Amino acid sequence: MQLGKLEKIELRKFWAKEDKDFTPWLAQEENIKTLSEIIGIELEVLGQEENVGPFRADILCKDISNNHFVLIENQLEKTDHTHLGQLLTYAAGLDAVSIVWIAQRFTEEHRAALDWLNRITDDTFNFFGIEIELYRIGNSNAAPLFKMISKPNDWSKMVKTNTQNSSLTETKLLQQEYWNALREYMIDHNSLVKPNKGLPQNWTNMAIGKSDIYLSAQLNSKEKTIAVWLNFTGDNAKENFDRCYELAFERSIREISDKIIWDRMKGRKMACATLKTKGDFSQRNDWQNQFAWYKEYLEKFAKLFRGVIKEM
Repeated sequence: MQLGKLEKIELRKFWAKEDKDFTPWLAQEENIKTLSEIIGIELEVLGQEENVGPFRADILCKDISNNHFVLIENQLEKTDHTHLGQLLTYAAGLDAVSIVWIAQRFTEEHRAALDWLNRITDDTFNFFGIEIELYRIGNSNAAPLFKMISKPNDWSKMVKTNTQNSSLTETKLLQQEYWNALREYMIDHNSLVKPNKGLPQNWTNMAIGKSDIYLSAQLNSKEKTIAVWLNFTGDNAKENFDRCYELAFERSIREISDKIIWDRMKGRKMACATLKTKGDFSQRNDWQNQFAWYKEYLEKFAKLFRGVIKEM
């Protein structure tokens, strides 16, 4: 079998202008999904050339799992100080943000600057540096290649966070350890559902395709139960819940469990569908059993409701 030869293409031959060509291309659903997979954050595009307070981002996105802003800055040439300054301005002006800097080539100085920013900030901020290249084989269509140049050091940030949280109770620290262990379990078992980094609280969230509808793994130490929640939040929580119930109630019983509970939560600005079972998170020797249960039902929830949300 004859092998083809990769040919590198100049970015400007495909995208003449950043704002008119590259930004609209990247904002398309299939391309932003590719970027989401690279950085590990499920993104929802809010706008292009969007004002964020006094600032302006090439692409403004939302992290579906927590509703935090994700700002994307594009360059079709090597990095420069002007764009670095813009990134710092964005970070200074927003409480919680991830910033993605995409360029043709990163200078060593700018890569080191992002590494330094990730090192000195807590996990409120995340800085990503990504190079983009174009290739084709013979007369094939051009194909983009994203290369991660700089990313947050989750391990060192976790160490810093744990140090800063040394005043937390043993229960809170165990909760954080539990959720991080669940996250590692899901990754190790090649699950398509990936929990967020663990925090010292009784829940951890996961994106499911829409910013105001998301999954949670939750625990109740008093009842000694663990649970999976499908959460409906935001201004349209009740309407989204009703539509989802209409589309998925019978299927949820067949495909997930006949013990699933649909709760419109009268008097509250949210609603949910939940499934719970017995489980004492304080018993470390039972964690693997609990994680196996979470994996089974988080995946069942995700499989059913991702499709239903698209129908909605």
